[in-house]
Amino acid sequence: MQPKLLVLVTSDPRTSARPAEAVRIAAGVGTWKKAEVTLYLRGPAVRAVSEFTDDLIDEDNFTRYLPIVGEFPRPIYVQRGAHELTEVGESPVKYAEISDAELVTLTSAATYVMRF
Repeated sequence: MQPKLLVLVTSDPRTSARPAEAVRIAAGVGTWKKAEVTLYLRGPAVRAVSEFTDDLIDEDNFTRYLPIVGEFPRPIYVQRGAHELTEVGESPVKYAEISDAELVTLTSAATYVMRF
């Protein structure tokens, strides 16, 4: 059975490079196919799935690596009801909103959790 990695991102991509780095790492680890990688965006990090990433730090990581993560067998998960979702517009990647209870389930099923 493959280990499961949950990459949990809560940092604001407009003020921190951490979300872009998290996306890059998730894409890299996921393409190895040695672990099941799940990306979860919460709060201001939800902006990463926006169609416009011009105002995000290290926007190149989002435009280059987020589509790779979007091709994984599971969608990119985002916080249900996050007010940042109103700013997303047409997302270039598939994503699914999940509740806090569903996040708990994801976290408890993960072998490893990386928080950015």
